[in-house]
Amino acid sequence: MKIKSQRDFASGLMFVAIGTGFAIGALNYTFGSSARPGPAFFPFGLGVLMTLLGAAVLFKSLTIESDDGEPIGSIAWRPLGVLIASVVMFGLLLPRLGMVITLPLLVLLASLASDEFSLKSTLVSAGLLTVVAWGVFVKGLGLAIPLWPSFLA
Repeated sequence: MKIKSQRDFASGLMFVAIGTGFAIGALNYTFGSSARPGPAFFPFGLGVLMTLLGAAVLFKSLTIESDDGEPIGSIAWRPLGVLIASVVMFGLLLPRLGMVITLPLLVLLASLASDEFSLKSTLVSAGLLTVVAWGVFVKGLGLAIPLWPSFLA
Protein backbone atom coordinates (compact mmCIF):
# COMPACT_ATOMS: atom_id res chain seq x y z
CA MET A 1 0.00 0.00 0.00
CA LYS A 2 1.37 3.41 -1.01
CA ILE A 3 1.31 6.46 1.24
CA LYS A 4 -0.35 9.22 -0.77
CA SER A 5 0.11 12.04 1.76
CA GLN A 6 3.13 11.93 4.06
CA ARG A 7 1.81 14.79 6.21
CA ASP A 8 -1.54 13.11 6.83
CA PHE A 9 0.15 9.78 7.49
CA ALA A 10 2.50 11.26 10.11
CA SER A 11 -0.24 13.27 11.82
CA GLY A 12 -2.60 10.26 11.78
CA LEU A 13 0.06 8.12 13.46
CA MET A 14 0.63 10.82 16.06
CA PHE A 15 -3.10 11.08 16.83
CA VAL A 16 -3.45 7.29 17.09
CA ALA A 17 -0.40 7.00 19.39
CA ILE A 18 -1.41 9.84 21.73
CA GLY A 19 -5.08 8.82 21.79
CA THR A 20 -4.24 5.20 22.52
CA GLY A 21 -1.84 6.29 25.25
CA PHE A 22 -4.51 8.41 26.94
CA ALA A 23 -7.10 5.65 26.68
CA ILE A 24 -4.72 3.05 28.14
CA GLY A 25 -3.58 5.45 30.88
CA ALA A 26 -7.20 6.11 31.85
CA LEU A 27 -7.72 2.41 32.54
CA ASN A 28 -5.78 2.87 35.81
CA TYR A 29 -8.68 4.97 37.19
CA THR A 30 -12.30 4.15 37.98
CA PHE A 31 -14.93 4.80 35.32
CA GLY A 32 -17.94 5.38 37.53
CA SER A 33 -21.29 5.54 35.75
CA SER A 34 -22.98 7.82 33.25
CA ALA A 35 -24.76 9.62 36.08
CA ARG A 36 -21.59 9.95 38.20
CA PRO A 37 -18.57 9.66 35.93
CA GLY A 38 -15.28 8.76 37.55
CA PRO A 39 -11.82 10.15 36.80
CA ALA A 40 -11.30 7.72 33.87
CA PHE A 41 -14.49 8.66 32.03
CA PHE A 42 -13.34 11.84 30.25
CA PRO A 43 -9.71 10.93 29.38
CA PHE A 44 -10.76 7.49 28.13
CA GLY A 45 -13.49 8.95 25.91
CA LEU A 46 -11.16 11.66 24.64
CA GLY A 47 -8.44 9.08 23.94
CA VAL A 48 -10.84 6.87 21.98
CA LEU A 49 -12.10 9.84 19.96
CA MET A 50 -8.55 10.95 19.24
CA THR A 51 -7.61 7.44 18.14
CA LEU A 52 -10.62 7.27 15.82
CA LEU A 53 -9.76 10.67 14.35
CA GLY A 54 -6.18 9.51 13.78
CA ALA A 55 -7.42 6.32 12.09
CA ALA A 56 -9.61 8.40 9.76
CA VAL A 57 -6.65 10.65 8.86
CA LEU A 58 -4.46 7.56 8.32
CA PHE A 59 -7.13 6.05 6.04
CA LYS A 60 -7.29 9.32 4.08
CA SER A 61 -3.50 9.39 3.71
CA LEU A 62 -3.56 5.93 2.15
CA THR A 63 -6.56 6.35 -0.16
CA ILE A 64 -6.88 9.91 -1.44
CA GLU A 65 -4.30 11.15 -3.94
CA SER A 66 -2.45 14.38 -3.24
CA ASP A 67 -0.54 16.54 -5.69
CA ASP A 68 3.03 15.77 -4.72
CA GLY A 69 2.61 13.33 -1.85
CA GLU A 70 2.59 16.29 0.56
CA PRO A 71 6.05 15.74 2.02
CA ILE A 72 6.69 16.68 5.63
CA GLY A 73 8.47 20.02 5.80
CA SER A 74 11.23 21.03 8.14
CA ILE A 75 10.43 21.42 11.82
CA ALA A 76 10.13 25.02 13.03
CA TRP A 77 12.39 24.62 16.05
CA ARG A 78 12.37 28.25 17.24
CA PRO A 79 8.57 28.59 17.57
CA LEU A 80 8.37 25.12 19.12
CA GLY A 81 11.01 26.03 21.70
CA VAL A 82 9.36 29.38 22.47
CA LEU A 83 5.97 27.73 23.03
CA ILE A 84 7.38 24.99 25.25
CA ALA A 85 9.38 27.55 27.25
CA SER A 86 6.31 29.74 27.73
CA VAL A 87 4.21 26.84 29.05
CA VAL A 88 7.00 25.73 31.41
CA MET A 89 7.40 29.32 32.59
CA PHE A 90 3.65 29.55 33.25
CA GLY A 91 3.71 26.36 35.34
CA LEU A 92 6.68 27.52 37.38
CA LEU A 93 5.56 31.12 37.94
CA LEU A 94 1.81 30.73 38.54
CA PRO A 95 2.10 29.74 42.23
CA ARG A 96 4.63 32.51 42.86
CA LEU A 97 3.35 35.46 40.77
CA GLY A 98 -0.35 34.66 40.48
CA MET A 99 -2.60 34.51 37.44
CA VAL A 100 -2.88 38.28 36.90
CA ILE A 101 0.86 38.54 36.16
CA THR A 102 1.69 35.05 34.86
CA LEU A 103 -1.05 34.68 32.24
CA PRO A 104 -0.18 37.92 30.39
CA LEU A 105 3.50 36.86 30.51
CA LEU A 106 2.53 33.53 28.92
CA VAL A 107 0.59 35.26 26.14
CA LEU A 108 3.40 37.75 25.52
CA LEU A 109 6.12 35.10 25.36
CA ALA A 110 4.03 32.69 23.26
CA SER A 111 3.18 35.46 20.78
CA LEU A 112 6.90 35.90 20.10
CA ALA A 113 6.78 32.54 18.31
CA SER A 114 4.73 34.11 15.52
CA ASP A 115 6.13 36.00 12.56
CA GLU A 116 3.11 38.33 12.76
CA PHE A 117 3.79 39.69 16.27
CA SER A 118 1.90 42.87 17.19
CA LEU A 119 2.31 44.33 20.68
CA LYS A 120 -1.11 46.01 20.65
CA SER A 121 -3.04 42.84 19.72
CA THR A 122 -0.95 40.78 22.14
CA LEU A 123 -1.74 43.10 25.05
CA VAL A 124 -5.45 43.09 24.18
CA SER A 125 -5.43 39.28 23.95
CA ALA A 126 -3.56 38.97 27.25
CA GLY A 127 -6.02 41.24 29.03
CA LEU A 128 -9.10 39.50 27.63
CA LEU A 129 -7.70 36.04 28.32
CA THR A 130 -6.87 36.97 31.91
CA VAL A 131 -10.38 38.30 32.56
CA VAL A 132 -12.02 35.24 30.92
CA ALA A 133 -9.73 32.82 32.81
CA TRP A 134 -10.56 34.57 36.09
CA GLY A 135 -14.28 34.41 35.33
CA VAL A 136 -14.26 30.75 34.30
CA PHE A 137 -11.76 29.21 36.71
CA VAL A 138 -11.93 31.38 39.83
CA LYS A 139 -15.51 32.67 39.82
CA GLY A 140 -17.29 29.98 37.80
CA LEU A 141 -15.54 26.80 38.93
CA GLY A 142 -14.31 28.08 42.28
CA LEU A 143 -10.74 26.84 41.79
CA ALA A 144 -8.11 28.02 44.26
CA ILE A 145 -5.82 29.67 41.72
CA PRO A 146 -3.66 32.44 43.17
CA LEU A 147 -4.55 35.76 41.54
CA TRP A 148 -1.72 37.92 42.91
CA PRO A 149 1.92 37.27 43.80
CA SER A 150 2.41 35.28 47.00
CA PHE A 151 4.41 38.10 48.61
CA LEU A 152 1.38 40.45 48.24
CA ALA A 153 -1.28 38.06 49.51
